[in-house]
Amino acid sequence: MTALVNVIVTLGMLYVLPAGLRLIDPAGLRRTARLWPLLAAPGAVCLWLPRGGLATALAALYAAATLALAARAPARLLRTLRRTATGGPRPLAPTEVAVLTALASPSVAGVALVAERAGHRLFGFDLDILALTVPHFHYAGFAAALVAGLVCRAAARKTGPWAAGAAYSVPAGTLLVLLGYFVADWAELVGAVVLTGGMWAVALLTWREIRPSALDRTTRGLLAVSAAVLVATMLLALWWAAGEATGITHPTLTWMAATHGLGNALGFALCSVLAWRRLTEGAPNRPEETTP
Repeated sequence: MTALVNVIVTLGMLYVLPAGLRLIDPAGLRRTARLWPLLAAPGAVCLWLPRGGLATALAALYAAATLALAARAPARLLRTLRRTATGGPRPLAPTEVAVLTALASPSVAGVALVAERAGHRLFGFDLDILALTVPHFHYAGFAAALVAGLVCRAAARKTGPWAAGAAYSVPAGTLLVLLGYFVADWAELVGAVVLTGGMWAVALLTWREIRPSALDRTTRGLLAVSAAVLVATMLLALWWAAGEATGITHPTLTWMAATHGLGNALGFALCSVLAWRRLTEGAPNRPEETTP
């Protein structure tokens, strides 16, 4: 399982995250996105080293980069609140909630990586759980929230509440799963249900609203794969969470990494980011406005 998880995390660090940053804000985050592979390199290297001082130091460098990225979320939130202040108090737009979640999530992964590489049971969690927290908050935290926001922005005019619900429920589900780590397995199950509902809504909207708007076959194919994969991978997530909460037979962590984890990394996150880069960078493929 370790080698597979390391491959998944390395992909998230070196490609999915910087490519996603370009989708959030092509101008404001361009420099960060360009430098991110360099900033992430220590984190990627530390995955393949034995636990100890060197691996921990390299992980700490990556964690510092993720915390600096997370620090952009409060500043962005303040700018958003200032813009809406003149019209009275209004809830944050669902796309903005999704973007703020995407910016903050890698920091959870970075802190967990430092603890795991140091062999420290942070908050009492097993090292295997800390190791799996790293890919979870690169993909379910960053990539899923980002894609939910992009889908919401592109499909909101036609689907309204469906698009908003997806953009709200993916960050909410991710947060509930995180809280479930500290509360109880049943709370994690609630988070898994909310997150699965949001991801299935993203898959449905991608298939019905976003995919047909892409004019080239490659982009449509990437979007189709990303939507179809979510149906299976999130069903596995529900099965695992239900098993942990109720004791019914459920997949092992190793099996989940090889199916749910690999499917979400390659089938959903990678295909989605590639497709949305094609949609946003190629004017003929652009489905209205796509950048949160």
